[in-house]
Amino acid sequence: MAKQDYYEILGLKKGAPKEEVKKAFRKLAAQFHPDKQTGDEAKFKEISEAYSVLGDEKKKAEYDTYGHAFNGAGGGGNAQGFGGFNWTDFQGQGAEGFEFNINDIFGEMFGGGGQRQARGRDISIDIELAFADAVFGTTRKVLLTKNNTCTNCEGSGAKKGTEYTTCTTCNGNGKIREARRSIMGTFQTVRECTVCNATGQIPKEKCEFCRGAGVVRSEEEISVAIPAGIQNGEMIRMTGRGEAVAQGTPGDLYIKIHVKAHPTIVRDAFTLTSQLHVKLSDALLGNTYAVTTLDGIVEIKIPEGIKHGELLRIKGKGVPQGTGTARGDFMVKVMIDIPQKLSRKARKLIEELREEGI
Repeated sequence: MAKQDYYEILGLKKGAPKEEVKKAFRKLAAQFHPDKQTGDEAKFKEISEAYSVLGDEKKKAEYDTYGHAFNGAGGGGNAQGFGGFNWTDFQGQGAEGFEFNINDIFGEMFGGGGQRQARGRDISIDIELAFADAVFGTTRKVLLTKNNTCTNCEGSGAKKGTEYTTCTTCNGNGKIREARRSIMGTFQTVRECTVCNATGQIPKEKCEFCRGAGVVRSEEEISVAIPAGIQNGEMIRMTGRGEAVAQGTPGDLYIKIHVKAHPTIVRDAFTLTSQLHVKLSDALLGNTYAVTTLDGIVEIKIPEGIKHGELLRIKGKGVPQGTGTARGDFMVKVMIDIPQKLSRKARKLIEELREEGI
């Protein structure tokens, strides 16, 4: 049976450049590595063999010319673990100057990865706002109990003026190298030293306030700026206002906004709307009414012959649009009240209007 094309195995077009080959292999290797839940040893062997050829510029050039007939295809004498898969390519400097860092692909699988600064936990809280505060914006103060950077040692965990010694766990490197064995062979991974928080140094005397932790659990009052026009359910992110962590960056604070409903006004994006009940006679003859907006009382003229449900506009009394001075509109929905009972005089007048065809 004919052997499957190496480019097809990696999901590439024939002659794909080196960077595309590398990118495709990384994606497939992370997916099918036998140590992963989604792993497939046979598939991993297949893509590894394809990469051992296409990842080597010399072998790739020969393969592009002769296909599987060239000597390097299908298993070489120096391959380890799988046919055609040269593990030396994954130890740093490979054939034809090809470089590969095992941490790039398998760091997530085995805890290797590049060195990352520690980061504190994120915090999420809820704030309830009055309708008007959500429209116009406001400032709210919240009191949080969380891990904060120790102000006495400024997060170092060391007593002021103390000397430092070299961490014996990592020998002052701040990182610990560990040899790990897998189905593919033995390779090294690197992780941060937790004893010295990746600094390589340990204070001789710890801070008496935080006992060397660099953080203390305490209350902190935070001022939250609520932007004008925020909507119900929106989130505000405050970078660095979450939990602190020693020798690292604090997490973030997320505030979820809950807006109380208004008894008479509803919102649709930048437009506010309320209902205005008018008498039948005013709907026929016109009149002036007082409308309650979020800016206060505004008088509005009811034109003669207005229809039930018709909308009247009060410009610039809606929701602020962005940081500028522009605002949406306030819409007034006219509701004509039809009297349930008529006096004799009123009935007689209505009957006269009916006779006139009104």
